[in-house]
Amino acid sequence: MTLGTTARQPRPLGVAVVGFGWMGQVHSRAWTRLAQHYPHLPVRPRLVAAADTEAARREVAEEVFGFEVTTGSWQEVLERGDVDVVSVCGPNFVHREIGEAVARSGRHLWVEKPAGRSVDDTRAIAAAVHEAGVMSAVGFNYRNAPAVQVARRLVTEGAVGTVESIDVRMLADYSAHPDQALSWRFDPAYAGTGVLGDLASHGFDLALHVGGAALGPVVELVADQATYISERPLPGEGTMSHFARGGDGPRGAVGNEDAASALLRFASGARGTLTSSRVAVGEQCTYGFELRGTTGAIAWDFRRMGELRLCIGRDYQDADWETRLVRPGDGDLAAFQPGSGIAMSYDDLKVVECRALAESIHSGHPQGATIDDALVAAELVDAMVTSHTERRWVAV
Repeated sequence: MTLGTTARQPRPLGVAVVGFGWMGQVHSRAWTRLAQHYPHLPVRPRLVAAADTEAARREVAEEVFGFEVTTGSWQEVLERGDVDVVSVCGPNFVHREIGEAVARSGRHLWVEKPAGRSVDDTRAIAAAVHEAGVMSAVGFNYRNAPAVQVARRLVTEGAVGTVESIDVRMLADYSAHPDQALSWRFDPAYAGTGVLGDLASHGFDLALHVGGAALGPVVELVADQATYISERPLPGEGTMSHFARGGDGPRGAVGNEDAASALLRFASGARGTLTSSRVAVGEQCTYGFELRGTTGAIAWDFRRMGELRLCIGRDYQDADWETRLVRPGDGDLAAFQPGSGIAMSYDDLKVVECRALAESIHSGHPQGATIDDALVAAELVDAMVTSHTERRWVAV
Protein backbone atom coordinates (compact mmCIF):
# COMPACT_ATOMS: atom_id res chain seq x y z
CA MET A 1 0.00 0.00 0.00
CA THR A 2 1.28 3.45 -0.92
CA LEU A 3 0.53 5.97 1.81
CA GLY A 4 1.40 9.18 -0.04
CA THR A 5 3.97 11.87 0.66
CA THR A 6 2.32 13.31 3.77
CA ALA A 7 2.10 9.91 5.44
CA ARG A 8 5.67 8.93 4.43
CA GLN A 9 7.18 12.16 5.72
CA PRO A 10 5.05 13.24 8.68
CA ARG A 11 5.96 15.99 11.08
CA PRO A 12 7.68 14.53 14.17
CA LEU A 13 5.80 15.14 17.40
CA GLY A 14 8.06 15.08 20.42
CA VAL A 15 6.34 13.12 23.22
CA ALA A 16 7.13 13.08 26.92
CA VAL A 17 5.42 10.99 29.60
CA VAL A 18 5.49 12.00 33.26
CA GLY A 19 4.73 9.15 35.64
CA PHE A 20 5.65 5.72 34.27
CA GLY A 21 3.42 3.42 36.27
CA TRP A 22 0.65 1.41 34.64
CA MET A 23 -1.12 4.41 33.12
CA GLY A 24 2.09 6.01 31.90
CA GLN A 25 2.86 2.76 30.10
CA VAL A 26 -0.67 2.69 28.63
CA HIS A 27 -0.13 6.20 27.25
CA SER A 28 3.26 5.21 25.88
CA ARG A 29 1.79 2.20 24.09
CA ALA A 30 -0.89 4.45 22.64
CA TRP A 31 1.69 6.87 21.27
CA THR A 32 3.70 3.95 19.86
CA ARG A 33 0.67 2.37 18.18
CA LEU A 34 -0.82 5.60 16.80
CA ALA A 35 0.73 5.32 13.34
CA GLN A 36 0.01 1.60 13.16
CA HIS A 37 -3.74 2.18 13.41
CA TYR A 38 -3.92 5.60 11.76
CA PRO A 39 -1.18 5.56 9.10
CA HIS A 40 -2.58 8.61 7.28
CA LEU A 41 -2.30 10.92 10.28
CA PRO A 42 0.02 13.80 9.33
CA VAL A 43 1.96 13.51 12.59
CA ARG A 44 4.29 10.82 13.89
CA PRO A 45 5.11 10.57 17.59
CA ARG A 46 8.71 10.43 18.71
CA LEU A 47 9.21 9.10 22.24
CA VAL A 48 11.61 11.71 23.58
CA ALA A 49 11.54 11.70 27.38
CA ALA A 50 10.01 9.84 30.32
CA ALA A 51 10.09 11.09 33.90
CA ASP A 52 9.52 9.03 37.02
CA THR A 53 10.91 9.10 40.55
CA GLU A 54 11.59 5.34 40.51
CA ALA A 55 14.75 4.16 38.75
CA ALA A 56 13.23 0.79 37.84
CA ARG A 57 10.42 2.47 35.95
CA ARG A 58 12.84 4.76 34.14
CA GLU A 59 14.77 1.69 33.06
CA VAL A 60 11.62 0.15 31.60
CA ALA A 61 10.83 3.40 29.78
CA GLU A 62 14.23 3.44 28.14
CA GLU A 63 14.99 -0.22 27.51
CA VAL A 64 11.51 -1.59 26.78
CA PHE A 65 9.58 1.38 25.38
CA GLY A 66 12.49 3.10 23.67
CA PHE A 67 12.37 6.60 25.13
CA GLU A 68 15.48 8.52 24.16
CA VAL A 69 16.10 9.91 27.64
CA THR A 70 14.72 9.36 31.13
CA THR A 71 14.88 11.51 34.22
CA GLY A 72 13.69 11.64 37.80
CA SER A 73 12.61 15.28 37.37
CA TRP A 74 9.58 16.32 35.37
CA GLN A 75 10.94 19.88 35.34
CA GLU A 76 13.86 18.66 33.21
CA VAL A 77 11.36 17.43 30.60
CA LEU A 78 10.04 20.96 30.15
CA GLU A 79 13.56 22.32 29.71
CA ARG A 80 13.95 20.37 26.48
CA GLY A 81 13.36 21.99 23.12
CA ASP A 82 12.21 18.81 21.40
CA VAL A 83 9.09 18.06 23.47
CA ASP A 84 5.75 19.12 21.93
CA VAL A 85 3.23 17.20 24.03
CA VAL A 86 3.28 15.76 27.54
CA SER A 87 1.23 12.91 29.02
CA VAL A 88 0.72 13.52 32.74
CA CYS A 89 0.07 10.13 34.33
CA GLY A 90 1.15 10.57 37.93
CA PRO A 91 -1.12 10.53 41.01
CA ASN A 92 -3.90 13.09 41.40
CA PHE A 93 -1.86 15.38 43.63
CA VAL A 94 0.66 16.17 40.87
CA HIS A 95 -1.89 16.83 38.11
CA ARG A 96 -2.34 20.55 38.81
CA GLU A 97 1.28 21.56 39.27
CA ILE A 98 2.55 19.61 36.28
CA GLY A 99 -0.51 20.24 34.09
CA GLU A 100 -0.31 24.00 34.59
CA ALA A 101 3.44 23.99 33.94
CA VAL A 102 3.05 21.95 30.74
CA ALA A 103 0.43 24.32 29.35
CA ARG A 104 2.32 27.46 30.33
CA SER A 105 5.41 26.11 28.61
CA GLY A 106 3.44 25.98 25.36
CA ARG A 107 3.21 22.18 25.22
CA HIS A 108 0.02 20.29 24.53
CA LEU A 109 -1.36 18.30 27.46
CA TRP A 110 -2.78 14.80 27.87
CA VAL A 111 -3.72 14.44 31.53
CA GLU A 112 -5.39 11.52 33.19
CA LYS A 113 -8.69 12.02 34.98
CA PRO A 114 -9.75 13.37 37.38
CA ALA A 115 -7.25 16.13 36.47
CA GLY A 116 -6.46 17.06 40.06
CA ARG A 117 -7.78 16.50 43.55
CA SER A 118 -10.63 19.00 43.39
CA VAL A 119 -12.65 21.22 41.11
CA ASP A 120 -10.24 24.06 41.94
CA ASP A 121 -7.34 21.97 40.62
CA THR A 122 -9.19 21.10 37.42
CA ARG A 123 -10.30 24.70 36.91
CA ALA A 124 -6.71 25.91 37.27
CA ILE A 125 -5.45 23.41 34.68
CA ALA A 126 -8.23 24.41 32.29
CA ALA A 127 -7.41 28.10 32.73
CA ALA A 128 -3.73 27.44 31.94
CA VAL A 129 -4.64 25.44 28.83
CA HIS A 130 -6.92 28.15 27.48
CA GLU A 131 -4.53 30.98 28.34
CA ALA A 132 -1.69 29.21 26.52
CA GLY A 133 -3.87 28.23 23.56
CA VAL A 134 -2.65 24.63 23.59
CA MET A 135 -4.62 21.46 22.91
CA SER A 136 -5.68 19.10 25.69
CA ALA A 137 -6.97 15.58 26.20
CA VAL A 138 -8.34 13.89 29.33
CA GLY A 139 -8.55 10.16 30.01
CA PHE A 140 -12.27 9.56 29.59
CA ASN A 141 -11.64 6.54 27.41
CA TYR A 142 -14.99 4.75 27.77
CA ARG A 143 -16.68 7.28 25.48
CA ASN A 144 -14.34 6.03 22.72
CA ALA A 145 -15.87 2.54 22.48
CA PRO A 146 -17.48 2.13 19.02
CA ALA A 147 -20.70 0.88 20.61
CA VAL A 148 -20.90 4.05 22.69
CA GLN A 149 -20.40 6.10 19.53
CA VAL A 150 -23.28 4.23 17.89
CA ALA A 151 -25.45 4.85 20.95
CA ARG A 152 -24.69 8.57 20.82
CA ARG A 153 -25.62 8.70 17.13
CA LEU A 154 -28.89 6.84 17.68
CA VAL A 155 -29.87 9.17 20.50
CA THR A 156 -29.02 12.21 18.37
CA GLU A 157 -31.09 10.83 15.49
CA GLY A 158 -34.09 10.39 17.78
CA ALA A 159 -34.16 6.60 17.63
CA VAL A 160 -35.42 6.37 21.22
CA GLY A 161 -37.73 9.37 21.00
CA THR A 162 -37.49 11.95 23.76
CA VAL A 163 -34.91 10.87 26.34
CA GLU A 164 -36.56 10.17 29.69
CA SER A 165 -33.78 8.67 31.81
CA ILE A 166 -30.23 7.40 31.94
CA ASP A 167 -28.83 5.11 34.63
CA VAL A 168 -25.06 4.78 34.91
CA ARG A 169 -23.14 2.28 37.01
CA MET A 170 -19.41 2.29 37.72
CA LEU A 171 -18.78 -0.68 40.02
CA ALA A 172 -15.44 -2.30 40.83
CA ASP A 173 -13.85 -4.49 43.48
CA TYR A 174 -10.28 -3.20 43.35
CA SER A 175 -10.50 -1.97 46.97
CA ALA A 176 -12.89 -4.61 48.31
CA HIS A 177 -10.27 -6.52 50.30
CA PRO A 178 -9.96 -5.07 53.82
CA ASP A 179 -6.20 -5.72 53.79
CA GLN A 180 -5.51 -3.64 50.69
CA ALA A 181 -2.64 -1.31 51.56
CA LEU A 182 -3.40 2.28 52.54
CA SER A 183 -1.98 3.87 49.38
CA TRP A 184 -2.25 7.53 48.35
CA ARG A 185 -5.67 6.79 46.83
CA PHE A 186 -7.22 6.65 50.31
CA ASP A 187 -5.73 9.98 51.49
CA PRO A 188 -7.61 13.18 50.56
CA ALA A 189 -4.36 15.15 50.71
CA TYR A 190 -3.07 13.12 47.76
CA ALA A 191 -6.20 11.81 46.00
CA GLY A 192 -8.91 14.28 46.91
CA THR A 193 -12.08 12.21 46.68
CA GLY A 194 -12.09 8.43 46.48
CA VAL A 195 -14.40 6.60 44.09
CA LEU A 196 -15.98 9.92 43.06
CA GLY A 197 -12.87 11.14 41.27
CA ASP A 198 -11.79 7.69 40.18
CA LEU A 199 -15.02 6.25 38.75
CA ALA A 200 -17.96 8.64 39.12
CA SER A 201 -16.12 11.19 36.96
CA HIS A 202 -16.07 8.55 34.19
CA GLY A 203 -19.77 7.93 34.75
CA PHE A 204 -20.69 11.58 34.34
CA ASP A 205 -18.68 11.89 31.14
CA LEU A 206 -20.22 8.71 29.73
CA ALA A 207 -23.77 9.88 30.45
CA LEU A 208 -23.28 13.36 29.05
CA HIS A 209 -21.46 12.09 25.96
CA VAL A 210 -24.10 9.50 25.09
CA GLY A 211 -27.04 11.77 25.87
CA GLY A 212 -25.57 14.83 24.15
CA ALA A 213 -27.96 17.67 23.39
CA ALA A 214 -30.96 15.34 23.72
CA LEU A 215 -30.16 14.95 27.42
CA GLY A 216 -28.56 18.28 28.18
CA PRO A 217 -26.37 19.11 31.17
CA VAL A 218 -27.06 18.06 34.75
CA VAL A 219 -28.79 20.99 36.45
CA GLU A 220 -29.48 19.55 39.89
CA LEU A 221 -28.56 16.50 41.96
CA VAL A 222 -28.81 14.91 45.38
CA ALA A 223 -26.16 12.45 46.56
CA ASP A 224 -25.06 10.06 49.26
CA GLN A 225 -21.75 8.37 49.98
CA ALA A 226 -20.19 5.92 52.41
CA THR A 227 -16.82 4.60 53.58
CA TYR A 228 -17.30 0.93 54.42
CA ILE A 229 -13.68 0.00 55.17
CA SER A 230 -12.51 2.70 57.55
CA GLU A 231 -8.99 1.37 58.24
CA ARG A 232 -6.36 -0.35 56.11
CA PRO A 233 -2.82 -1.64 56.67
CA LEU A 234 -0.09 0.94 56.36
CA PRO A 235 1.95 0.29 53.20
CA GLY A 236 5.35 -1.29 53.36
CA GLU A 237 8.11 -0.87 50.86
CA GLY A 238 6.98 -1.85 47.38
CA THR A 239 3.27 -2.05 48.27
CA MET A 240 2.01 1.16 46.66
CA SER A 241 0.29 -0.52 43.72
CA HIS A 242 -3.39 0.14 43.08
CA PHE A 243 -4.09 -3.50 44.06
CA ALA A 244 -1.33 -4.24 46.62
CA ARG A 245 -2.12 -5.97 49.92
CA GLY A 246 -0.74 -4.78 53.23
CA GLY A 247 0.66 -6.84 56.07
CA ASP A 248 -0.31 -7.54 59.66
CA GLY A 249 1.22 -4.34 61.04
CA PRO A 250 -0.32 -1.00 62.01
CA ARG A 251 -3.38 0.27 60.22
CA GLY A 252 -4.36 3.81 59.26
CA ALA A 253 -7.61 5.63 58.64
CA VAL A 254 -9.21 5.80 55.19
CA GLY A 255 -9.98 9.43 54.45
CA ASN A 256 -12.32 9.30 51.47
CA GLU A 257 -15.40 7.47 50.22
CA ASP A 258 -15.70 3.87 49.02
CA ALA A 259 -19.11 4.25 47.40
CA ALA A 260 -21.36 7.05 46.18
CA SER A 261 -24.65 7.49 44.37
CA ALA A 262 -26.77 10.34 43.05
CA LEU A 263 -30.15 11.21 41.60
CA LEU A 264 -29.76 13.53 38.61
CA ARG A 265 -32.00 16.06 36.90
CA PHE A 266 -31.06 17.16 33.39
CA ALA A 267 -31.85 20.36 31.51
CA SER A 268 -34.03 18.41 29.08
CA GLY A 269 -36.29 17.27 31.90
CA ALA A 270 -34.83 13.77 31.89
CA ARG A 271 -33.83 12.04 35.11
CA GLY A 272 -30.86 9.85 35.91
CA THR A 273 -28.98 7.84 38.49
CA LEU A 274 -25.27 7.33 39.02
CA THR A 275 -23.90 4.56 41.23
CA SER A 276 -20.22 3.98 41.84
CA SER A 277 -18.21 1.76 44.18
CA ARG A 278 -14.63 0.59 44.58
CA VAL A 279 -15.57 -2.12 47.11
CA ALA A 280 -18.32 -3.95 45.20
CA VAL A 281 -17.60 -7.63 45.79
CA GLY A 282 -18.35 -9.65 42.68
CA GLU A 283 -18.03 -6.66 40.32
CA GLN A 284 -15.01 -6.12 38.10
CA CYS A 285 -15.20 -3.15 35.73
CA THR A 286 -18.99 -3.21 35.71
CA TYR A 287 -19.21 0.04 33.83
CA GLY A 288 -22.13 0.94 31.63
CA PHE A 289 -25.45 2.67 31.13
CA GLU A 290 -29.10 2.15 30.30
CA LEU A 291 -30.78 5.02 28.44
CA ARG A 292 -34.54 5.10 27.93
CA GLY A 293 -36.74 7.30 25.78
CA THR A 294 -40.39 7.59 24.88
CA THR A 295 -40.09 5.05 22.03
CA GLY A 296 -37.03 2.91 22.82
CA ALA A 297 -34.02 2.10 24.96
CA ILE A 298 -30.26 1.48 24.63
CA ALA A 299 -27.88 -0.30 27.01
CA TRP A 300 -24.11 -0.92 27.05
CA ASP A 301 -21.69 -2.79 29.32
CA PHE A 302 -17.93 -2.21 29.10
CA ARG A 303 -17.25 -5.89 29.78
CA ARG A 304 -18.98 -6.66 26.46
CA MET A 305 -17.49 -3.64 24.75
CA GLY A 306 -18.37 -4.62 21.20
CA GLU A 307 -22.07 -5.21 21.90
CA LEU A 308 -24.91 -2.72 22.07
CA ARG A 309 -28.31 -3.79 23.40
CA LEU A 310 -31.15 -2.12 21.53
CA CYS A 311 -34.88 -1.91 22.08
CA ILE A 312 -35.80 0.25 19.10
CA GLY A 313 -38.66 0.11 16.62
CA ARG A 314 -40.82 -2.02 18.91
CA ASP A 315 -44.25 -1.49 20.40
CA TYR A 316 -44.59 0.33 23.70
CA GLN A 317 -45.42 -2.83 25.61
CA ASP A 318 -43.91 -6.31 25.60
CA ALA A 319 -40.98 -4.92 23.61
CA ASP A 320 -37.97 -7.19 23.19
CA TRP A 321 -34.27 -6.45 22.89
CA GLU A 322 -31.65 -7.29 20.28
CA THR A 323 -27.88 -7.38 20.54
CA ARG A 324 -26.07 -5.43 17.85
CA LEU A 325 -22.38 -6.17 17.29
CA VAL A 326 -20.33 -3.17 16.25
CA ARG A 327 -18.94 -3.38 12.73
CA PRO A 328 -16.53 -1.44 10.52
CA GLY A 329 -17.94 2.02 10.09
CA ASP A 330 -18.96 2.21 13.76
CA GLY A 331 -16.73 4.66 15.57
CA ASP A 332 -13.06 3.75 15.20
CA LEU A 333 -13.51 -0.02 14.96
CA ALA A 334 -12.11 -0.29 11.43
CA ALA A 335 -8.78 1.13 12.61
CA PHE A 336 -8.38 -1.93 14.83
CA GLN A 337 -10.43 -4.85 13.54
CA PRO A 338 -11.73 -5.90 10.09
CA GLY A 339 -15.14 -7.19 11.10
CA SER A 340 -17.84 -7.65 13.71
CA GLY A 341 -17.20 -9.82 16.72
CA ILE A 342 -13.45 -9.27 16.91
CA ALA A 343 -12.89 -7.67 20.27
CA MET A 344 -11.22 -4.37 21.03
CA SER A 345 -9.39 -3.74 24.29
CA TYR A 346 -9.01 -1.10 27.00
CA ASP A 347 -5.66 -0.10 25.48
CA ASP A 348 -7.33 0.35 22.08
CA LEU A 349 -9.61 2.99 23.57
CA LYS A 350 -6.54 4.91 24.71
CA VAL A 351 -5.18 4.79 21.15
CA VAL A 352 -8.45 6.38 19.99
CA GLU A 353 -7.98 9.02 22.68
CA CYS A 354 -4.43 9.60 21.44
CA ARG A 355 -5.68 9.93 17.85
CA ALA A 356 -8.13 12.66 18.85
CA LEU A 357 -5.36 14.62 20.55
CA ALA A 358 -3.00 14.21 17.59
CA GLU A 359 -5.70 15.47 15.22
CA SER A 360 -6.41 18.37 17.58
CA ILE A 361 -2.74 19.35 17.54
CA HIS A 362 -2.56 19.13 13.75
CA SER A 363 -5.80 21.01 13.05
CA GLY A 364 -5.85 23.44 15.95
CA HIS A 365 -9.43 22.42 16.73
CA PRO A 366 -10.22 20.38 19.88
CA GLN A 367 -11.47 16.84 19.39
CA GLY A 368 -12.34 14.10 21.85
CA ALA A 369 -12.51 14.57 25.61
CA THR A 370 -10.71 17.76 26.67
CA ILE A 371 -9.91 19.53 29.91
CA ASP A 372 -13.29 21.26 29.62
CA ASP A 373 -15.01 17.87 29.87
CA ALA A 374 -12.91 17.13 32.94
CA LEU A 375 -14.03 20.41 34.47
CA VAL A 376 -17.71 19.54 33.93
CA ALA A 377 -17.16 16.18 35.66
CA ALA A 378 -15.22 17.83 38.50
CA GLU A 379 -18.02 20.34 39.07
CA LEU A 380 -20.54 17.50 39.29
CA VAL A 381 -18.34 15.52 41.70
CA ASP A 382 -18.01 18.66 43.82
CA ALA A 383 -21.79 19.05 43.80
CA MET A 384 -22.13 15.44 45.01
CA VAL A 385 -19.76 16.15 47.90
CA THR A 386 -21.73 19.29 48.82
CA SER A 387 -25.03 17.44 48.61
CA HIS A 388 -23.84 14.67 50.90
CA THR A 389 -22.26 17.07 53.39
CA GLU A 390 -25.24 19.42 53.55
CA ARG A 391 -27.89 16.72 53.02
CA ARG A 392 -29.77 18.56 50.24
CA TRP A 393 -30.36 18.93 46.51
CA VAL A 394 -27.64 21.03 44.86
CA ALA A 395 -28.04 23.15 41.73
CA VAL A 396 -25.15 22.78 39.31
